[in-house]
Amino acid sequence: MSGYLLAAAGLLFFLAVLLAVWERRRTARTMGRLEKMLDAAMNGHFSEDSFDETRLSALESSLARCLTASRQSAKSIQAQRDQISTLISDISHQTRTPVSNLQLYAQLLQEQPLPPQALSCVQAIAVQSQKLQTLIESLVKTSRLETGILALHPQKAPIAPMVERAAAQYVPKAEEKGLTLRLESLEGQGVFDPKWTEEALCNLLDNAVKYTPAGGTVSVTVQNFELFSAIRVSDTGPGISEAQQANIFGRFYRGPGVYQAEGVGIGLYLTRQILEQEGGYVKVESTPGKGSIFSLFLPRE
Repeated sequence: MSGYLLAAAGLLFFLAVLLAVWERRRTARTMGRLEKMLDAAMNGHFSEDSFDETRLSALESSLARCLTASRQSAKSIQAQRDQISTLISDISHQTRTPVSNLQLYAQLLQEQPLPPQALSCVQAIAVQSQKLQTLIESLVKTSRLETGILALHPQKAPIAPMVERAAAQYVPKAEEKGLTLRLESLEGQGVFDPKWTEEALCNLLDNAVKYTPAGGTVSVTVQNFELFSAIRVSDTGPGISEAQQANIFGRFYRGPGVYQAEGVGIGLYLTRQILEQEGGYVKVESTPGKGSIFSLFLPRE
């Protein structure tokens, strides 16, 4: 009797092993099929080829519907971006001549013997027309970067020459305002597009010079890390509250304390777009009343 029990127990054990092996192989086949499905989906070659009542077939159908909806959504978003880009380009083209004429007439009027009140109005027209031109140019650049019409061409190069070119543009404005513009420790290399990174840096320098009070200091340094080289622009301005730091890189954002200052609120947004397309990022560190530090992190390789 005991022999039959042992034989039965052995048979049950053998069947359990077979079941476990079969289940493991089935799981491996299912995982392999799922992996192929995901690879095909990521490569854009997924197609539904199982039409039965299994769970895998149902999952395949769901994935096919999801990818179809995703493609349609992507096409719709791209079409909207293209329309916006075309609209902005048309606006830029159509407004270029009127804005230039406004600036020309304002300049001619400023040269005339006008009463103080009229001269003040003419100066306001000149400032606002320049602001309008800057806004249109920034919108065109941002739109073309977002839609890929303008492609960046990052290349490995020393950082110092680009920083020196950018800083030289703000020396007169800093001197006129009584600021010290200081360049320190610029050694380092990075992978970046010289033209567009210079524009991103100019946006930071423009803000630093604009918001730092007379007698203050704006410093530019380069700090090298293992993966990135950081161009740091520090100032002795009013600083930025922690609540505002989360918003300053948004399009058209203007802080409550600087709403009346010159500018259109798109420079930092454009800076972020440039750095992201180069594989880098921009960061801000600031304490109200103690100034700010904006850093452009450029990949080193």
